[in-house]
Amino acid sequence: MIRVPTCVLSSFQAPQISHGHDPGLFTQIGSLTKPLTATVLTALADDGVLSLDDPLELFLPAPGGTGITLRQLADHTSGLPRMPPGISGRDPYVAFDADGLDSVVRNLDTLLTAPAGTAEEYSNLGYALLGAALVAATRTPYEELLHRHLLDPLGIVDVAVDPPSGRRLCRTGLFGRSRRTWTMDGAILPAGGLWATPRAAARLLTDLLVDRRLGEPAPAWQKAGSLLWHNGATGGASVFAGAAPQGWILVHRLSGRSAVTDKMALDTLRRFIGPGPDAGADGRGAAATGHVS
Repeated sequence: MIRVPTCVLSSFQAPQISHGHDPGLFTQIGSLTKPLTATVLTALADDGVLSLDDPLELFLPAPGGTGITLRQLADHTSGLPRMPPGISGRDPYVAFDADGLDSVVRNLDTLLTAPAGTAEEYSNLGYALLGAALVAATRTPYEELLHRHLLDPLGIVDVAVDPPSGRRLCRTGLFGRSRRTWTMDGAILPAGGLWATPRAAARLLTDLLVDRRLGEPAPAWQKAGSLLWHNGATGGASVFAGAAPQGWILVHRLSGRSAVTDKMALDTLRRFIGPGPDAGADGRGAAATGHVS
């Protein structure tokens, strides 16, 4: 039996750490990056730097007339597909760099699967574009925006694009060597490229969803009844973070099988707060494709 390093932090019980996980080391958090990007968006809107309903072409060289707004990128109603073109292989995002993003932007009208604002489709591509738009609007690197508008106001330090190698926790192979992680620091970064310690991720969850220290939750958070949640997965890690009025939970596993991670979190929630909706039932945010969720 494969023993997967697992970390469960919650308001219901003492931390549950097993099989060599460490809540003080940096782990990939995949698409749990998205709510952080969306929080930067709402902070910039609150500051008057931009409007949620600004068109994308105001910031990036996209064709006019797509109708895509920043709000629609954030809430997955942009009409864009889930993945950028050409994503494949063991390191699927390594080639999706600035040039690749620019090519996508200039041909955006050919990629729409539905008119903007008419349907919801979870889109990693949409969040890559949203991050690029925020950077263009402020002429500020993404990581600096993240610190200025989210991490520094909350006093959270253990979230990074490129954490120290000695503080990374990665899946290991048969002989104990760390396996290569996906390259996520290119254009896909705002959609799923951040690393965080589980303790820092839990702080973000409680500060943003429980204590509401930065105001109302950003539009990236998914809803299932009273539960607000988001998950994420890369090739070697998966995470689920959720909060309901009765309490909160964060589960991180060194496995890309996000369905197992989601189920572990939801089963724990049901055990402590009773039956509720299956947050992962519709597949939004789940790593069904094997790519970052």
